[in-house]
Amino acid sequence: MGFGDIFKKSFINGFQNADMDLSTILISLAVVCLISLYIFFAYRFLTRRTFYNKSFGIALAALAIITAAIILTIQSSIVISLGMVGALSIVRFRTAVKEPMDLVFLFWAISAGIICGAGLYALAIIASLVITAAVFVLDLIPVSRAPMLLIVNTQNVDGEEELLAVVEKYSKYVRVKSRILTAGQLDMVIEVNAGKESALLKEVGALKGMESVSLLSHDGETTY
Repeated sequence: MGFGDIFKKSFINGFQNADMDLSTILISLAVVCLISLYIFFAYRFLTRRTFYNKSFGIALAALAIITAAIILTIQSSIVISLGMVGALSIVRFRTAVKEPMDLVFLFWAISAGIICGAGLYALAIIASLVITAAVFVLDLIPVSRAPMLLIVNTQNVDGEEELLAVVEKYSKYVRVKSRILTAGQLDMVIEVNAGKESALLKEVGALKGMESVSLLSHDGETTY
């Protein structure tokens, strides 16, 4: 047996069973359970005005606990940690994260599990409170109104200039998204940012040859 084998054996034996008593494990899991519940309710509260997915909230809480358990396992044995890295490297997630805030909560849950697993409980609690305050304050900051879509259907195929003049009277932002010209009929979709929406609809609807007018909101980018 060479020096390299002796060094490798002593290194592995030295880290194979690190001091990890039951009290440390229970405290870590208890703290991460409390923080995971906090993340669950924070996700429910901060996403109250959008589409709330309860199963995703449950997954966030479970993810924090699972991550903490993995970190505790890695600390207990270097051999197990190397095997766990190899096992987790084959895991592939195919579900796309559609909402940016969902990605924030995913990283929050994973980070809370890592920090609690490392035994830094105060850091995990303080970081969770700071993240909540930052997200809540930034959500309260007002932004400009999102543009709306004005959909018109008219038989006056030569009345586009008159239509745009009326729209520009009520909207500081006008952008034609599409024009569909058929036999004796013109369909247009115009992106607007109007303040007096009812007055805009009434005046556009009173134009010559106008058949229908619709004003729809959408989740596009905000126009400044």
